[in-house]
Amino acid sequence: MSRRSWRLGRAADRGAGSVFVLAVGLTLVAGGVAGAAVGAARVGRHAARTAADLGALAGAMRAVEGPRAACARAEELVSANGGRLVTCRLEGLEIVVGVVTPVRPLPGLTVEAGAAARAGPVQG
Repeated sequence: MSRRSWRLGRAADRGAGSVFVLAVGLTLVAGGVAGAAVGAARVGRHAARTAADLGALAGAMRAVEGPRAACARAEELVSANGGRLVTCRLEGLEIVVGVVTPVRPLPGLTVEAGAAARAGPVQG
């Protein structure tokens, strides 16, 4: 191999390592963003479950007063926990609530996480 062809071959490889490192770095950043989005979605789901559980428990305490009082109390606690009550059903002394909470997995993207909970006296 002549000295001239060796230089041309080496010159053609310049920058290939930089492009490879950039591609690996961008892949790692994309993985991190995806992991953060999944984590935010899980946190939102837990927040929805907590709001639903506490709303159902609060509503069950007022079940003897009727569906209007039970659902109003459930809505108070759901709102206090950052959720929005979407369904409330009283069946005897048992209440079933459905809740959604806003989740921001990525900047500029807002979705809702939902959960449902049931509370009432133990039957058995």
